[in-house]
Order: sequence, then C-alpha cells, then structure tokens
Amino acid sequence: TSRLEGQVLDGAGQPVPDCLVELWHGEQFGRCRADAEGAFHFNFRKPAAVRHADGLVRAPHLNVTLFARGLLRHLATFVYFPDEEEANRLDPVLELLEPGARETLIARRDGEVLRFDIRLQGEGETAFFTF
Repeated sequence: TSRLEGQVLDGAGQPVPDCLVELWHGEQFGRCRADAEGAFHFNFRKPAAVRHADGLVRAPHLNVTLFARGLLRHLATFVYFPDEEEANRLDPVLELLEPGARETLIARRDGEVLRFDIRLQGEGETAFFTF
C-alpha cells in the first residue's frame, strides 16, 4: 500500500477548503474531504497498466474526481506514477497533452509518499477532462 498526499489550490495558489476528492481505479475507491488547508490524502494499491479492446495500453494511473463549491460540474483528471517513465511516455491520454500539461498529471516522490497537487486554474493548472 502507498500513500498519496496533495492539496487543492486556486488560481492564486491559495488552498481550497471543503472540496471533495475521489480517487478510484477498478475496485479501489476512496473519498477524502479536503481540510482548511485544501489538503487530502489516500492510501492505495498501485494499479497495473490497462490494455483496451482497441489494443492501446494505458500506463498505471488512478482516476481523480473533484467536487467543490462554485463548480457547476465536477472535474475529472488522472494521476500517473513517476516511476513509470516509459509507460507514461507511451500513454495515449498523456500523448494528447502538451508537455507542460502532461507534467501536471504525474505525481512526484516526496520521501515515502507521492505528492499530487490539484491546481484549479492559473500557472501549473492541472489538466482536466470531460467525458
């Protein structure tokens, strides 16, 4: 089991309190309310790569959904793993993004935990997807 920690930040880099972050993949599901500092955390098992029926292979990743006051719709994104460089390089979703946006989806190692901050807008804005 690994730990993922992060913070939800607005366009000015200020914490967004009271939002709800969901993390899921397959049968794994977790929900965490961000605290007054916008902080959240999860314990999870790293998933395997996923091969789709069309033959494309997605790098190991977790799905992230964010609900927050002031958002008309929830936001959806992914978190990828920093130790999967080759798989990330070939991932068809990451390939759709410009290099700067791609980096917003890859967690970074911070000691024993993975760090994944979610920026709602502005510099370093997290890449979000609509489904």
